[in-house]
Amino acid sequence: MNFALGIDIGGTKISYALIDNNGFIKNDVQKVSTPKTAREIESMLKNIILKYENQIEFIAIATAGTVNNENDKVIGSTANLPIGYKDIDFLSLSEKKVFVENDANCAAWAEYKIGASINCKNSIMLTLGTGVGGGIIINGKLLKGKSGGAGEMHFLMSRNKSRRCTCGAWDCFEAYASGNGLRQTAVEICKDENITTYDIIERANNGDVDCQKSLEVWQNDIALGILGLANLFDPDCFVLSGSMEKFVDVEKIEKFVNSFVLTSPTKVYHAKAGNYSGMIGAVLLGNELI
Repeated sequence: MNFALGIDIGGTKISYALIDNNGFIKNDVQKVSTPKTAREIESMLKNIILKYENQIEFIAIATAGTVNNENDKVIGSTANLPIGYKDIDFLSLSEKKVFVENDANCAAWAEYKIGASINCKNSIMLTLGTGVGGGIIINGKLLKGKSGGAGEMHFLMSRNKSRRCTCGAWDCFEAYASGNGLRQTAVEICKDENITTYDIIERANNGDVDCQKSLEVWQNDIALGILGLANLFDPDCFVLSGSMEKFVDVEKIEKFVNSFVLTSPTKVYHAKAGNYSGMIGAVLLGNELI
């Protein structure tokens, strides 16, 4: 059996494990805190790889940020990773082949190969967390765009200039569909500047009408975004992942979308590939592209 070393690099932690060519994790997933500087991240990656280098065929890295179409360089970093991160020379980390891809794209690929959207050649995955990530698969291929940055879920939801998005623009889908978007919705409805997403869920479960309304408005915003994406891409299905997806009623959203969609009906699923879909997808995608 051939193994790859799957590594998932996020702003707070780095996870890694041996993964076979069917996407099965073969040892306990290891986790370490993400260092504060790019140089320290590079050094840590070299040390991690060194432990497994003799056991693996290649290294597959899922990372926050935009990755080029050659899958060897981060060309657009994110605010939760240090200055200089995109200058890391990933190919120099090992004599073995190194494959790099955006973490949301990797997770979308894992869902397509072994998860909720298996055998759906046209699918869109939305990661609902603090922000919103995305990965788009068209005709069985990952949509990357001219530079590698396709799939960013920053499109206009309103012209009111109500919410500044993390990207700097106003009223993006992320500003409404994310965990932060839910919190902002609840601030407006509950008139509580200190409310958290945890508070909203807990209070809604305990019958708080305003928090229940906040969740309803938040899901409506998600549904409107999915409707627009469905009209643009005509996918077989959508997959929702991330820390917030378990609070979404996918059947309700699917019914709404299919009531208004201009293309053929679509499906909406909860993700199934698991918490480590990023590194699994990186390995599965690397198997096909290197």
